[in-house]
Amino acid sequence: MRPLMLPPARRDPAFPTTSVLDAIGRKSYIQSMKAVVSEKGQVTIPKRLRDRLGIRPGQVLDFEEDDGRLVARKAVREDPLEALYGSLDVGGKTPDELIEELRGPADIP
Repeated sequence: MRPLMLPPARRDPAFPTTSVLDAIGRKSYIQSMKAVVSEKGQVTIPKRLRDRLGIRPGQVLDFEEDDGRLVARKAVREDPLEALYGSLDVGGKTPDELIEELRGPADIP
């Protein structure tokens, strides 16, 4: 997995800048953004980060722990039809055979 690539940020004392190596070994500068965890365990993702990553209201995020770091990823929505693919056992019949079995023989003059 490649690290998140962010454009160079303006210097802002509220958001200290740190450098990391990107996927091809160049230095990339990322502004640190802080958030406070509420009593209910809720965290607000900073607006600049939401905008940059395309996180919209209602977006589902997957969370995991990786070497003591909290990693959030946008959840991939599964296509409802893809989820059903292969779930119907037709016993090797063709679609025409199944339709005839359900509807009866076609009355074609």
